[in-house]
Amino acid sequence: MTRRADFVAANRGLRVARPGFVLLSRPNGGQGIRYGITVTKKIGNAVVRNRMKRRFRELLRAALPDAGLADHDHVLIGRDGGVERDFAQLGVELAIALDRATAGKGDPPRKSRTKPRR
Repeated sequence: MTRRADFVAANRGLRVARPGFVLLSRPNGGQGIRYGITVTKKIGNAVVRNRMKRRFRELLRAALPDAGLADHDHVLIGRDGGVERDFAQLGVELAIALDRATAGKGDPPRKSRTKPRR
């Protein structure tokens, strides 16, 4: 996924939080299994962010063909401390997150960040 609109749409879908990342999943209307990765500047400098994205990309390439939800967008959002986590442990956490997403057992929705109108 490359378009911002796809990432924003995925944010309205199912959310599964793990210690190293947050997995978002949302049906995409028959476009197949797609994935996107987001790592913000809060995580670290460019070297750290790129390392985390490379690790996430490899995890998703290995896991999505077997465990991914068909015709869904999957977005991984990096969390602070995720780059220091063991790669094998991240793989186990991703498998657990995908199982929870398949079962529809997401975390409660986040509160709206918009300000109330007066």
